[in-house]
Amino acid sequence: MSGRIVVAGASLGGLRAAEQLRAAGWTGGITVIGDEPHPPYNRPPLSKEVLAGKAAFASLALTPKASARDVQWRLGTRIVSARLARRTVELDDGSVLPYDGLVVATGMRPRRLGCPGPVAGRHTVRTIDDAQVLRDGLTRPGVRVVVVGAGFIGCEVAATAVGLRAAEVTVVDPLPLPMAGPLGELLARELRARHERRGVRFVLGSGVAGFEGGDRVTGVVLSDGSVLPADVVVESVGSVANTEWLDGNGLDLSDGVLTDGHLRVGGRPEVVAVGDVARFPNARYDGVPRRVEHWSVPADSARHAAKILVGGDTGLPPFAPLPTFWSDQHDVRLQSFGAPGLGLGDVRVLDGDLAGDVLVGYHRDGLLVGVVALGGPSAARAAARYRAELLKQPALTSQGALS
Repeated sequence: MSGRIVVAGASLGGLRAAEQLRAAGWTGGITVIGDEPHPPYNRPPLSKEVLAGKAAFASLALTPKASARDVQWRLGTRIVSARLARRTVELDDGSVLPYDGLVVATGMRPRRLGCPGPVAGRHTVRTIDDAQVLRDGLTRPGVRVVVVGAGFIGCEVAATAVGLRAAEVTVVDPLPLPMAGPLGELLARELRARHERRGVRFVLGSGVAGFEGGDRVTGVVLSDGSVLPADVVVESVGSVANTEWLDGNGLDLSDGVLTDGHLRVGGRPEVVAVGDVARFPNARYDGVPRRVEHWSVPADSARHAAKILVGGDTGLPPFAPLPTFWSDQHDVRLQSFGAPGLGLGDVRVLDGDLAGDVLVGYHRDGLLVGVVALGGPSAARAAARYRAELLKQPALTSQGALS
């Protein structure tokens, strides 16, 4: 219990890792290193309440538990490389920090479009600073907004922009429906209709070829040559894992950091990964490693990884979380439990109807693997009942993995 554990990443995953290391009995030093100057904060409200001006930036701050108050925080500091064989990390000030244990929690950053054209007026939503600059742009009178990407963040930003009375809000995506990848066609069609009724315009089945403008963007050039006028562009086209600092260590970094079923990295018992940068096999479903960018994963993975790092895996079953996320769009809340993406071939309405509050179930090989509630309290209550059912199911790897 002596020595030092370095936590690489000072967002939610890093904070929860520090807390869980103390809960697991680690009494040695803990140093958390993060490249943002801000202490840990809650990111989901950035594209919703904070962007809409309904929550102050200060309200996002996450306070460490009392047991983790003695953790050393090195903020505004970036790890540039790691030498796992030597158990050291190098920081951007040239210093080298040795460790006895390492937690990889460096998370993701927004993917940017590589199209030609001006940069000013183009935004992403990942940090407090991103949200502040974007809010300033969205509150200008008569602003025309183009959101590139019809996933959850893109649709949340579009809904917020409409609520701020932007003159025009257009969502562009090469896919035929918004959010169809994680939710399937049934809910995707209903969500598109609800957005359109509130004034969001969709241009689907079309990509972006470039941007017009001089000093700042004035238009978005689509793949068919047409141009959408734009004063503000929001790029919501996926994420890139922050793993470059781990290059040269023989790890699989093709999509985040590959781990085993106990979140260990590269077969090293002293290195674990947590949060959305970790690509792990979920024993609840099958043996396929996947990254999961859901709000619940940082806390769940930190709890498991801390136990592994401090005490090993003796008697501890493989990591088998039930992923959870929600999305607020206009006056509708979407809430998900489980892995709907694994059951897109068999989607059924379990409760309610699409015209109002509805609960949709996702099945694979006849087994319920995820539920999504759309609407108000009645849908949320129905989802909670099915969440309990999902939690009662034994890990499928103990029954035979899903085909």
